[in-house]
Amino acid sequence: MDTLLLSAIIGIAAGVIDIIPMVIQKLDRRATISAFLQYFFISIIIVNIDLPHIVWWLQGGLISVAFALPVVVLVSAQDRKAVPVILTMAAVLGTLIGLAGHFLK
Repeated sequence: MDTLLLSAIIGIAAGVIDIIPMVIQKLDRRATISAFLQYFFISIIIVNIDLPHIVWWLQGGLISVAFALPVVVLVSAQDRKAVPVILTMAAVLGTLIGLAGHFLK
């Protein structure tokens, strides 16, 4: 399977996993779409990048948390309780994306 197609499929799955709690809580539609798009595009980056001197299983979590930091800065002004949730989801989903990309590639 083509790597770009694989990363897009992983991104769709990760995006859906991330937005399920948001849909259940009936959060803002724009925030939900933003979260889905973030994990869709982050999956493409994680699956197709190789960071030097970083073990393969740690790369996804690091990249995902790094890309979540701007969102955390914006959200922390309104809702400080959401910050640990966002960072935890970024670390967990990023690591799972990295694992999926490594084993399915």
